[in-house]
Amino acid sequence: MENRGLLFIPDISGFTRFVNEIELEHSHHIIQQLLEVLINANQAGFEISEIEGDAILFYKFGAPLELEVLYKQVERMFCEFHRHLNAYDQRKICQCHACVAAVNLTLKVITHYGEFTTYQVKNFSKLIGKDVIVAHQLLKNDIAEHEYWLVTDKLFRDDSRPDLASWMKWNTSHKETETGNVLFHYTQLGELRKQLPPEPDPQLELSGKVKVFSVSKEYDVDIKTLIYTVVHFEFRHLWQVGLKAVDEVEHFLPGVGSRHRHVMNSGKEVLMYTSSFSYDPEDKVVFSETEEKRKRATYYTVEKINDHKARLTLDYYLRKHAINEFVFKFTEKATLEADLRKSLDNLVPIIMNMKLPLEF
Repeated sequence: MENRGLLFIPDISGFTRFVNEIELEHSHHIIQQLLEVLINANQAGFEISEIEGDAILFYKFGAPLELEVLYKQVERMFCEFHRHLNAYDQRKICQCHACVAAVNLTLKVITHYGEFTTYQVKNFSKLIGKDVIVAHQLLKNDIAEHEYWLVTDKLFRDDSRPDLASWMKWNTSHKETETGNVLFHYTQLGELRKQLPPEPDPQLELSGKVKVFSVSKEYDVDIKTLIYTVVHFEFRHLWQVGLKAVDEVEHFLPGVGSRHRHVMNSGKEVLMYTSSFSYDPEDKVVFSETEEKRKRATYYTVEKINDHKARLTLDYYLRKHAINEFVFKFTEKATLEADLRKSLDNLVPIIMNMKLPLEF
């Protein structure tokens, strides 16, 4: 059976092909994360032949796996996929169409058993064989829904099918391929999505915090432009006094819980994480950054005054501690407050020249 084995293809769909720059970049980044989630959820010992855009071609030589074993693998990948999307939807900061639409991405899985072999291209093992072609052709079929598990007839036998799940119902169809008519069975997976528990609150904000000062300024600009400028780290060094750059520590898109590093002009580096975010562009947006050591936090509040005017308020907090509060008041407060007031002034030319992306 050295040239026979299982082909297993999880395929992501639901993104339109974005044409503007930020959505294209973010959609690619989201898909990259999801592909990594699927790879990490591989518990059946599959090998990876290649990543094909929004899909992964897994394979495993040998006798067919039992349908129950296959279902456990499908279930794990499907649930981890949607847990990741739910968490990102709850914690996202970016409001471009790609990031907002990510939670609606779907996953289907094709499983097929047949003949194929491998050949080497440098360090990569590629698959070749008529059944590899069949498996890919099955990705395009007459199933109307977008989240399902498709099993070809060689893996599916009614007389030996175990009771995989009480909600599961099987349908039968076929696909005309270059090598003939392929019978397949499929079942919807949406019930698994409904059964996922809600994402827990990450609870990253400082507890027992005390506000030590607040600075605020109004700008002659609409709230969305002000929000976009303030929440995107790539602009921060252009207006915040003493800051040389903000580096991303994790590779994923920023969200509640993601870490970033403030690199100061003095050479000092401070690890921060985004600790909260709430978004209502018709009224107010609030997000906070907390030091990784959980001693200090800054809250950024952007409020709409009218269609052409908005206010930014920076609230600075310390973890409640009488001695630390006393020391801060007499050693740092005046300088830091003056720097942040100057930062708000520095923001004026930045936002007045900011071109808001069409998709934001």
